[in-house]
Amino acid sequence: MGEAYIVEAVRTAGGRRNGRLSGWHPADLGGLVIDSLLDRSGVDPHLVEDVIFGCVQQVGQHSQNIARTAALSSRLPEQVPGVTLDRQCGSSQQAVHFAAQAVMSGVMDIVIAGGVESMTRVPMLLASTLPEKNGMGHYRGLRFQERFGADEPSQFNGAEMLAVKYQLPKEELDRFALESHRKAAAALDAFKAEIAPVPLDLEDGGTELHEVDEGIRPNATLDAIQGVKLLKEGGRISAANASQICDGASGVMFVSER
Repeated sequence: MGEAYIVEAVRTAGGRRNGRLSGWHPADLGGLVIDSLLDRSGVDPHLVEDVIFGCVQQVGQHSQNIARTAALSSRLPEQVPGVTLDRQCGSSQQAVHFAAQAVMSGVMDIVIAGGVESMTRVPMLLASTLPEKNGMGHYRGLRFQERFGADEPSQFNGAEMLAVKYQLPKEELDRFALESHRKAAAALDAFKAEIAPVPLDLEDGGTELHEVDEGIRPNATLDAIQGVKLLKEGGRISAANASQICDGASGVMFVSER
């Protein structure tokens, strides 16, 4: 079996919901990342054999195979295909696995893998809640409900259950969140090399580049984190000690030794 080599990796800086990246269509963000990989690597775009992207909410602006629409929004030739996959929060990680496997097996020589999500434009759970609200049912069939009950599974309830199971008090979670912000702020200079600047149009007609993650709070305090409303009364999880609702895209380029 052959080896797979990562020759470039790039991402947009994360944008918070309704934040600096909210004006960008997600397929355009994906296309920007692909172009950045091509620019940095110097690879002939005609040699790229596939684009594999992870995306969770494949509806609306994420629909119709966003890996393909991102490829068509880049300078890749029209004949380069794309495929989108959903492994929920592990979707773009799975895209990386598939790309590596394609190269290691000898089937392909150059593959771009990545992911994109605009949680501003395509809100969390929209792919299931929108059809359900319009009388098209939900994803939980009879056999599913017979096994797990009628209540919808929730990562929020799951996080609370894990915190209880592993005896993680809220104060420990809040302190961990604070340290995460401090470590991320200290690593800002290290992040610069991996970030593809995204141009933004300003209200005054000017432009600027989005180059710094909006989710990092360098001035966060424990008091502020502890004061955020809990997701569940009497619980331990809040928006301050949970992962960010984020807009952004990322990509890596895999090549074979040949």
